[in-house]
Amino acid sequence: MKIKSFLAKPFASMVSKNIKKGMLTAVEDQEAILKSLIKTAKTTQFGKEHKFTEINDYKDFAQAVPVRSYEGLRQYIEEIKAGRHNVLWRGQPIYFAKTSGTVSGTKYIPITKDSISNHINGARNALLCYMAETGNSVFADGKLIFLSGSPVLERVGGIPTGRLSGIVNHHIPRYLRRNQLPEYETNCIEDWETKLNKIVDETINQRMTLISGIPPWMQMYFDELIKRSGKPVGELFPDFSVMVYGGVNFEPYKPKLFESIGRKVDGIETFPASEGFFAFQDTQTEPGLLLNTDSGIFFEFIPQEEIGKEQPKRLSLGEVETGVNYALIINSNAGLWGYDIGDMVKFVSTNPYRLVVTGRTKHFISAFGEHVIGEEVEYSLLKAATAANIHITEFTVAPFISTDKGKSYHEWFIEFENEPENLQRFSEQIDQFLREKNSYYDDLIAGNILQKLIITPVKKNGFIDYMRSIGKLGGQNKVPRLSNDRKIADGLTQWAKN
Repeated sequence: MKIKSFLAKPFASMVSKNIKKGMLTAVEDQEAILKSLIKTAKTTQFGKEHKFTEINDYKDFAQAVPVRSYEGLRQYIEEIKAGRHNVLWRGQPIYFAKTSGTVSGTKYIPITKDSISNHINGARNALLCYMAETGNSVFADGKLIFLSGSPVLERVGGIPTGRLSGIVNHHIPRYLRRNQLPEYETNCIEDWETKLNKIVDETINQRMTLISGIPPWMQMYFDELIKRSGKPVGELFPDFSVMVYGGVNFEPYKPKLFESIGRKVDGIETFPASEGFFAFQDTQTEPGLLLNTDSGIFFEFIPQEEIGKEQPKRLSLGEVETGVNYALIINSNAGLWGYDIGDMVKFVSTNPYRLVVTGRTKHFISAFGEHVIGEEVEYSLLKAATAANIHITEFTVAPFISTDKGKSYHEWFIEFENEPENLQRFSEQIDQFLREKNSYYDDLIAGNILQKLIITPVKKNGFIDYMRSIGKLGGQNKVPRLSNDRKIADGLTQWAKN
């Protein structure tokens, strides 16, 4: 055992014990964070406008601070970009995380001196909990790859600005930098395909032990490794033992990724976003991700049926229940207040507070009143694919609204790794599983209002070609699972099989 992995063990044990202690005080920690946030921000422009000095408890806070999207904070962000201090949080942000929104266009998410540790320590704690539980620390001595955006930062209003993954790259501890791949110059390449080829050049002959990234881009990396070497990834990298992933639901990608690896490796799931590092997998034996309850973020939850209401019911952590879908709302020491991040979550445990991400609040289909969400389509496809031994590369679903005598339906665009022998039977299986999962959809089918779903197979690499065509190939970009309109569906038609 080398010195790095040897020293990591006692540190991992200490951090893991502290996290387990925090599981017992999660609600109290959240209450303390809210008080601290209000106290610190009461002299800011936002705090004065929302009368923070008059807030005594969560009920007061929920009445004073409305739920809002990025658009609701845009005016404050613009003032920060213009050079003003003490707008949303004390001083000025040390970074802007630049990200794209479906409605808001480019978004500039503040990261402050107080909030940067949330982003850095979240990923670190996930790895340390894994080490403490499994005893596997040897991977720290090998080569580690983080498939991420460019670390090159521009300045917006004098504030360093870039992709979150690129910003975090600047804060990787020095003791890990010697193990990190790809090289800095390679990471700076903007074009994803050029960058991918260079990454393969640098890593194919290395002793890779940990690979991290968004699942679809890890799959592209694996595909290129296999193409070049003619070997499964697990054979090419015999010491590869840990895969860290997040950003999208892992389950639809899991079969193909593990087929590409060719053997078992341990997985660590995370729930990061430009707005914060919200949760991580703290154990290999229990489902769900542990909510990051003591890291500068006060969480709120809006039940699914309340989403979109002018004054939705808002719950604090101590009021949530298992098995219920909630929109996740955050208030943070980055200066985000009542901020709807656009994700829906469901708790699988409240002792401790572990959750799963079930979809996006704006990614759903309800063109006919069915309100189908991401969790339901992913479940249905995965169950049908597993039964038929079918591997899915990528997929998305959109409504098809008939304008003639035919009935409307859901159209599923699917890129298959191996197509089913009977596509009609496969589509009927998915449809049946979806009907079991969503009673509204079942009523529409049973009532002869909708016809059963139709699958449109997509050519190999069709989704990659589509993302390239709209300038969103690589980085943190991913194809939405669901749309309530035909924009993505119509864009994909040129890559549909006849």
